[in-house]
Amino acid sequence: MRYLPDGIQMKGADAYTIGHQGIPSLVLMERAALETVKVMRSSGMDLTKALVVCGSGNNGGDGFAVARLLTEEGLCAEVLFAGKETSLSEECALQKKITERMGIPVFTDIPDEEYTVIIDAVFGVGLSREITGRYCGIIRWMNEQKCAKAAVDIPSGVCAQTGNVLGIAFRADLTVAMACVKVGCELFPGKSFSGKTIPVPIGINPDYFANDTDVCVTFDRDCLGDLLPRRKADSHKGTYGKVLMITGSAGIAGASYLSARAAYAVGAGLVQIFTAEENRTILQQLLPEAIISCYKEYDRDQLEPLLEWADVVCIGCGLGKSDTAGHLLADTIQMAGEKKIPCIIDADGLNLLSGHMELLGGIHSPVILTPHMKEMSRLTGKRVEEIAKNRRDLLREFVREYPVVCVLKDSRTMVAEQGRHTFVNLAGNNAMAKAGSGDVLSGVITGLAAQGMSGWECASLGVFLHACGGDEARTEKGSYSVLAGDLIRGIEKAMKEAEENIRK
Repeated sequence: MRYLPDGIQMKGADAYTIGHQGIPSLVLMERAALETVKVMRSSGMDLTKALVVCGSGNNGGDGFAVARLLTEEGLCAEVLFAGKETSLSEECALQKKITERMGIPVFTDIPDEEYTVIIDAVFGVGLSREITGRYCGIIRWMNEQKCAKAAVDIPSGVCAQTGNVLGIAFRADLTVAMACVKVGCELFPGKSFSGKTIPVPIGINPDYFANDTDVCVTFDRDCLGDLLPRRKADSHKGTYGKVLMITGSAGIAGASYLSARAAYAVGAGLVQIFTAEENRTILQQLLPEAIISCYKEYDRDQLEPLLEWADVVCIGCGLGKSDTAGHLLADTIQMAGEKKIPCIIDADGLNLLSGHMELLGGIHSPVILTPHMKEMSRLTGKRVEEIAKNRRDLLREFVREYPVVCVLKDSRTMVAEQGRHTFVNLAGNNAMAKAGSGDVLSGVITGLAAQGMSGWECASLGVFLHACGGDEARTEKGSYSVLAGDLIRGIEKAMKEAEENIRK
């Protein structure tokens, strides 16, 4: 698990390191500069003629130190000072003085020169206002230059909290992040300005964030094997859970198949699909491993023994929004709560739920919601644009109001539960933007829940595993031709690789 703090959280870690551990700010600054030069070099950037653009704060101090280190290596480095003398931090003022005493050119006017690399050290993680005036002009000029571009800690103009662009932002090829990559560099549009993000150690221990559940986290592919539920030598199909999928209205068998097939693919022991009678034959042919139970019209007495049998239930994929679907949803939430069965609600289940949010008021079992942005808009009554602008905080507000795990699906899917770190998924790709992808995700989360994982754990791992499957599918088929079924095969490949790595 890797931490993705915002600017305020990072400043807290910085202050703790200086105040409690006794590492001076200037030492952190020197380490930041050393690591920045090291990463730029290892990334293949041409550093022979560098322009470092520095502001007045400690980010600017990092930049002055970078210019000095490059000069000490015999390279040409110049500094464009974009800040104000009256606003210099103590450390930045000292670094600027050292730079000038070394004879390194420091100027305030935009140069009429060509450079092999421009290094952005104008604003750090604390920027919260829109960039205007002279700063705006300088950053625009930096973006227009035809050379490599690197940012120190975060591209100037990207909000470290939200990833929003504050008027204008430096467009980096590489961002060297101090201690941790900032969450704003991974959320869009900030990700588009950050390029490749590489965290480097400078003396700040990331474990500082362990007990602060407001800090976001992510997973990396090399830790997948440690996240998967264990398979026991002495086991049978009941060991790995009984899944009930209430999915598929008349003629919509695809959603039922994809979600059930995905649940099996991640290790669930037994899957039963409860669907419209019209889907029976095709589902028996597509997935003979599943039990197929059907309804012609709603009957509560038919539903109750199915929930009595199940260890986990998923409802909504292709369910439709008929009166029958509405009754199924309401009674499933109620009975699953009474029986303390985890319940995953997706797609049409969410659209039905949006008109009856009171159903979540008295739940007594784990409930996982998996809305995309439009479905989240219906659940909250907020516009998609409003959610996208500040999704992290709005998601936290939602799980404070409702006792659920919420999976907010987007190009950067987030998973939140009250009292847990918010998970941000960084895997996956645009080849996954196809019909049925969400049905596969619901099945993956449900299959993991059947194996005893908690709501946050199965949702976060499910999202990550689904995305890893998407990466495998794109490798095999490219960005255009991936279908939802390919994601399942990609998931199987990713899990097999992770399992083999554990055995090594």
